[in-house]
Amino acid sequence: MEIIKLQTAQTNLFRDFAEITKMRLSISVVFSSLAGYLLGAETINVFTLILLAFGGYLMVGASNAFNQIIEKDLDALMHRTKNRPIPAGRMSVNTAFVIATIFTVLGIGVLYSINPKTAMFGAISIFMYVSLYTPLKTKTPLSVFVGAFPGAIPFMLGWVAATGNFGIEAGTLFMIQFFWQFPHFWAIGWFLYTDYKRGGFFMLPTGKQDKGTAIQVVLYTIWTVLVSLIPAFGVTGKFYITPISAIIVGFIGVWFLYAAFTLYKLKTEIAAKKLMLVSVSYITLLQIIYVLDKFIR
Repeated sequence: MEIIKLQTAQTNLFRDFAEITKMRLSISVVFSSLAGYLLGAETINVFTLILLAFGGYLMVGASNAFNQIIEKDLDALMHRTKNRPIPAGRMSVNTAFVIATIFTVLGIGVLYSINPKTAMFGAISIFMYVSLYTPLKTKTPLSVFVGAFPGAIPFMLGWVAATGNFGIEAGTLFMIQFFWQFPHFWAIGWFLYTDYKRGGFFMLPTGKQDKGTAIQVVLYTIWTVLVSLIPAFGVTGKFYITPISAIIVGFIGVWFLYAAFTLYKLKTEIAAKKLMLVSVSYITLLQIIYVLDKFIR
């Protein structure tokens, strides 16, 4: 019986740790960084890949932990977040703060061991997410614009880790993920509109589930697809894709656009949730296509 209780306690502790650092989100961000590294590296260094994955997870986990400390009272008001460790009372603010602080220091240190620029961009990301994006979420819909900056850093962070430089290539990777975040987060803001309203968050550009928001979702989806195709025109330095890959990117772009237009047409929470899922699939497939194109051509 004691062994079972110990195992249960350990399981619950792991779940709370995963929740405070948003493990699934952190892993997806690390995936973007690793894709960026593979695109930028002339010779793949497995040790650097491991450092990037570890350091990236630490930085994202720290950002999420600080975020949940700041929003603990608001999280308690929303159905989807009220069972998080802090508002549910399973973890103290002090414990979460210690985790966030240790993760920040270790994360910057690990990224610095790759190169100073990687650590600098990692630090900028956590600062913007915690100090700017998080408090703005209850003030203005422009919080999504501000949050798109730290959110776009991971993809290009991998390139910087591989090359030690920030140029047109890293800038293009940044731009792709920057534009992508608008339809992605507005889709989330749409289907979670009622719950976000309970917490006082302003996530939609017009503040409503209306035609104005839907139009902006479509426009930013178009921009995302167009920017994703820029590497096919040979204007982004060492980062480019072949015509075949460009066609494939075009096809998944049409799929993404179809989901956005469906939201514009129906204006339902179901359509918004489908768009969110398609957006996640799009950015993941896009990164895989880019990487495969580099190593197959």
